[in-house]
Amino acid sequence: MGNGNLGHPVLIGQAGPLNGNRWTVHDAMIIGRDPTCEIVIPDRQVSRFHIRLDVNDDVVIVEDLGSKNGTFINNIQILGPTPLKDGDDLSIAYIQQFVFLSSDSTLPLDSNMLQHGHRKNRLFVDPKSRRVWINEKEVLPPLSVPQFRMLQILYNQPGTVVSRQELVLTIWGDREALGISEQALDALVRRLRKRLAGADPNHEYIVTVRGYGVRLENPEI
Repeated sequence: MGNGNLGHPVLIGQAGPLNGNRWTVHDAMIIGRDPTCEIVIPDRQVSRFHIRLDVNDDVVIVEDLGSKNGTFINNIQILGPTPLKDGDDLSIAYIQQFVFLSSDSTLPLDSNMLQHGHRKNRLFVDPKSRRVWINEKEVLPPLSVPQFRMLQILYNQPGTVVSRQELVLTIWGDREALGISEQALDALVRRLRKRLAGADPNHEYIVTVRGYGVRLENPEI
């Protein structure tokens, strides 16, 4: 497992067997099932040499190497070399999901950030690095992309009840929102609540307002 270094883009494993791992992208690298790959995904749905990442003028380019089950950026299958943008979701055969962070998004939480106004609260969200802290301890492994999107929506409107419709549209987008059931949203709320409870079992951060939506209760330290 790699650690993000200042000056290099970073891949963070999300849903899948590599959840929580981080790699810096500073040179060409292959992702696939073969043990010689720089990032190995141990699943038969993943091709032996699935994708190649190239760094060209500080831009990271993804190329599918003729895989059987495809490569997807933000749920859209790529058909040729495709640049990655900060915050993109990269999915390998829908088996392993990564989030891509550009180099300016890998800064650690430092003393200056700790002194910002939001740090008077127990829970802190850094939108650039997509990292979450509770009581100044990072929540690890990182939240999944949908979990983080939900938390960020609520974090930006503390104490405000956010409607279920707004959550669905913001988390999944207009195109996918029509296929999202009430049960899927409820399941996501439960998973996020469980992750936060694992970091602080003495407080319920995610509060469901029956019949309307969800709010974040983020008490002061």
